[in-house]
Amino acid sequence: MYRHTGLKRTHGHNVRLASLLGTTAGFVNAAGFLAFAVLTTNVTGHAALFAERIALEDWETARVVALWMFLFLAGAFISGLIVSRIGRNQQYSYVIPIVIEIMILIGVAAGGYKYDHSLVSKEIFAGSLLFAMGMQNSLVSMVSGSVVRTTHLTGTFTDLGIELAQIIQKSDSDRPALKSRIRLRATIIFFFMAGALAGAYLFRFYSFYAFFLPVVILCYTLLYDIFRIRVKRYYRQLQKPFKKS
Repeated sequence: MYRHTGLKRTHGHNVRLASLLGTTAGFVNAAGFLAFAVLTTNVTGHAALFAERIALEDWETARVVALWMFLFLAGAFISGLIVSRIGRNQQYSYVIPIVIEIMILIGVAAGGYKYDHSLVSKEIFAGSLLFAMGMQNSLVSMVSGSVVRTTHLTGTFTDLGIELAQIIQKSDSDRPALKSRIRLRATIIFFFMAGALAGAYLFRFYSFYAFFLPVVILCYTLLYDIFRIRVKRYYRQLQKPFKKS
């Protein structure tokens, strides 16, 4: 899912990545908004909020919003730096960013009871989620060659609209590639929305403990490649005696 890059990467790898991490991002987006009244997976809305607070001379809130935007950027930067330093083609270069994201989500799930609705508390909790989502967005973009982005849907809806327009005009020989891209965009949108629905629903009943669900999903994505490789090796070893005979 993560370990294949460049020419080795297939449409199936991207679909699996989009479905699982799209679900995670959608979940954090909805649950984070219900928990902190802050969008925690992108910074588009924060730019408008920052401008509004500046216009109203609310410098303290403007500072916090600027910090949130910086933390998303910092998460993307650190994730990109880690993957670049280890090497994109290294089998486990993705582990560190995902582990950091898991630790942040565990911190929010376990420490959410300390949230007191103050600006400082909101700054810490919402900021940590924005940092985690910046890391995830950067990692997914680098692994997939900028084909998959999971933390927001604006670009995905735009690309989908363009490709739907193109498929009407393109010749039959161009349609298979376009259909493949359309299916990928639709997958991202569907699983992001499904994750958002799950996040909103589960947060109502389980409060901050609901954040353990994206932790489980992320752990699965980490272990997927390891178990898949081991299973393949196991079956190859089983088949060797039969081939020799």
